Amino acid sequence: MNPTLVAYGWLAAAIIAEVTGSAMLQKSAQFTRLWPTVAMGACFVTSLFCLSMALRGIPLGVAYAIWAGVGIVLTTAVSVVVFGFGLDGWAVVGIGLIIAGVLVLNLLSQSVAH
Repeated sequence: MNPTLVAYGWLAAAIIAEVTGSAMLQKSAQFTRLWPTVAMGACFVTSLFCLSMALRGIPLGVAYAIWAGVGIVLTTAVSVVVFGFGLDGWAVVGIGLIIAGVLVLNLLSQSVAH
């Protein structure tokens, strides 16, 4: 299997685990609920493990930028859809800029292993 594809698979898993951990952080009610707190910790450990595996095929700066950027966008989506938080216009603009940055990094930058 293509090592770059495997690395991006690990990166996707890292992002999913990080977003899930962030949702569990909200559900933990400031660490007062045991099982959401345990799930949060497990998700964050899993996320960092998967991110470290992604670094086998993706440079650190690129992997971290994608992990953080996509994580922010998806965590925001979860906060709106699952928890009912709202976004103002400037928040939407900011998220659009994050998405644009991830796209530029992946589609135009020579730093990304393709």
